[in-house]
Formats: sequence, C-alpha cells, structure tokens
Amino acid sequence: MDDLKFGTRNKRGDWAPTEPASTAPLFELPPRPLALLKWLPHYFFPYNALFFLSALAWWAWVVPDVEVMRTLSWGWVLRLLAVNAVAVFLWYFVFELRLYITRAQGNRFKYNGKFPAEQPSDVFWFKSQNIDNMLRGFLSGVPIWTGLQVLMLWAYANSFGPWLSWADHPLWLAALCLLVPVIHEAHFFMIHRLIHTPFLYKWVHSVHHNSVNPSPWSSLSMHPVEHLLYFSPILYHVLIPSNPVIALFQLHLAGFGAVPGHVGFDKIEVGEDRAVDSHAYIHYLHHKYFEVNYGDGLIPFDRWIGTFHDGSKEAEQRMNERYQRKVERLNARRAAQVAR
Repeated sequence: MDDLKFGTRNKRGDWAPTEPASTAPLFELPPRPLALLKWLPHYFFPYNALFFLSALAWWAWVVPDVEVMRTLSWGWVLRLLAVNAVAVFLWYFVFELRLYITRAQGNRFKYNGKFPAEQPSDVFWFKSQNIDNMLRGFLSGVPIWTGLQVLMLWAYANSFGPWLSWADHPLWLAALCLLVPVIHEAHFFMIHRLIHTPFLYKWVHSVHHNSVNPSPWSSLSMHPVEHLLYFSPILYHVLIPSNPVIALFQLHLAGFGAVPGHVGFDKIEVGEDRAVDSHAYIHYLHHKYFEVNYGDGLIPFDRWIGTFHDGSKEAEQRMNERYQRKVERLNARRAAQVAR
C-alpha cells in the first residue's frame, strides 16, 4: 500500500496521518447519531470482539472446575500462568514478527521511522529495548496478571462475589459486556494520571516511558506497581454483580488489548490493498510528548481537561503554551521560596 495516500513523512522518516486523531462520538453533547452509527462497528471489531471470544475460550478450556478453584493449589495456578505466558508470547510475537523482525511492510504507516533494534540505549536492560520490554512483561506482567486472575476465580468459587448467571440476568450481563471497554478506559485514565504525578512517575511510570518509540513488547513493559494498577479492573467484577466470563474479558482487554496501542504503526497491512487500523496514534503521541493523551479517546477525558493532542500543528501549539505556563508557575514558586 502507498502510505503517502493516507499521510505524510518528514525528513527523519517519521509518518503521520493526514487526518487529525479524534475521540469517539460516544459521549459527545449534543449527540451525533449518524456519526455514532458509523463509528459503532469499530467499538466491536476487530479487537473487542476478539478479546471477548478469548475470554470464552479461557472459561471453556483453561479455567478449572469451580470445585477445584475453591482451594488454592499450585497445580491449577501454574497451569493458568503457563497458558497466559504462552498466549501473551504468541499474540505479541505475531505483531513483532511481521512488523519488526521480517519488517513485512517496511516502515509504511510507521509513526517513528526508526526501529528499536537500531537504537541501543543504557536505559534498557542489556541496552536493548526489545529484551528489556520482554523481560519486564514476562517477569512481572504475566505473573501479576495471573495472580489477579486467580484471586478473582477463587473469590467467585467461594461465593465472595455476586456471581450472576446468564440465564437469570441476560440483559444486565449483556449491558455489562458492552461497558467493559468503558470501564477499562475510565480506570486507565485515572491510574495513568496518578502515575504521572512527579514521585510515581520517577519511581514507577518512567519504566514504561523509556520506550519513546514503542513496539509490541513495550505494551507490558512496566514497573510491577503499574502492572498491579493496570490489571486491577478485574477486581471490579468481584464487587459488582457480574460473571467470571466478563471478568476475564476485562482482563484480556487490558492484557491483549495493550498491543494495538503500542504497535507503532497506524495500519497493519493484510494484503496489497487492505489494512487493519491499529487506532494507536493517540497513545503514540502520549509516548512522544509524555503529558498529552492520558486516555485512549473512547471517553474524551483529555478534551475535557485540555490535554488532548490530535497530531495537528494547532494541538502542538496548545501543548507548548501549556508547557510554558507550567514552567512559569514552577519558576514563580521557586522564586517565592527563595524570597522567604
């Protein structure tokens, strides 16, 4: 495909889409029914539908019987850990292999023209972004993912959470399924803002932001504290009337769904003239500029608080003006402290 039909490339080889990034029309006032109907298929396909199907598969073939889960034992816990690790490796590796190892589409639609393998740095273990990101994902991310999953299943098995059946509560559970991405977005925005506070950014979130040029393995490259916060929405389903399948969907949306946002490409080619949108641009801009786009755009939190960046020159000017005001406030604060 010719990516220059959809965007532009600068002298450094960085590509940007022609159309500025936009937020979903889901929470706009006044409502735009036609825009909402046009956007609605993207809410389901391909990613959310795929992650819901994966949750069903886990419940059918991976999660043990309720009687087994009533007692914590190494057997079923380690089995879940192994399956999660293999699934993460396969899902992430598919993107890594095609886009970063074989480079099947070169740098077409790639936001940052360089590849992480070309940029060794001391901020990463072994000076390699890929090795660093993989190790952090598997040493911390997958075990914490599995630990929260085990806690949720054990709680349901021991009647610590309100477990609703599909037969008795189909409308509520269907509505809750539809709300899972909304819950994820709201939780992600709140914890993301939290870990951008100076202390938590320095000691926790900076690990993730080492990957200024993110790739699939960057998705779960986090400090263990961030992993715990990131995967914790699964616990909401132990507190509210829900179902284990929906809780697994919530978890898979976080774990597997992190990849599209970090894939580094705007479109993933699946043929000579066909491609799947990654919807990664909003989050890529966050990795590039750090203090914009704390959410992914499903709920327009960033528009509401003035931190949205759509990739345009106007947005960059607004961002720079905001930075300047921030610097002025800091300088005034320091001057006042010195005057005392």
